[in-house]
Amino acid sequence: MSFVLVTIVDPTAAFAITADQQNVITNAPAEKTVPQTVVVAEGEHTAVVRDAFKVEKIVVPPPVAVAKKGAPAAGVPNPGSAQAIAHEMVLARGWGEGEYDCLVSLWKKESSWNIYAFNAGSGAYGIPQALPGSKMASAGADWATNPATQITWGLGYISGRYSTPCGAWNTSQAKGWY
Repeated sequence: MSFVLVTIVDPTAAFAITADQQNVITNAPAEKTVPQTVVVAEGEHTAVVRDAFKVEKIVVPPPVAVAKKGAPAAGVPNPGSAQAIAHEMVLARGWGEGEYDCLVSLWKKESSWNIYAFNAGSGAYGIPQALPGSKMASAGADWATNPATQITWGLGYISGRYSTPCGAWNTSQAKGWY
């Protein structure tokens, strides 16, 4: 009969225990060290102490949630373009460049910034893909052909429903629509 002893080391362990900590955990005298195994990850885990026959629960806090990043930087819009109009309107609302970046990405995904974009499946229309497009008439009678009217309506919709363009962008990323 033979036995094979294998030592398993977790290369992803979050910390190492010092001799002082080891003595506190095991109540061992300071001059004696006690070999032990500690499993570390999120949640409640067990520390097994060899030779002292002691098992303790260790609670490790969950990792800190990291906020989602905004959209990629949009850069400087071409003067006179729909994106330049939107840039001015976003800043006038007190939103920063990060919100503009989210708006550019959102509407690039929705309509490629085409004022005549039409989704035959849903009936959505324009840069913000209003459903139905005629909703944008509340921002101006020229809603079907004027990018400023569409952007005004779209920013109002985003503000009322998602608070900010990044709120709408994050929803779009999670659900595929906003």
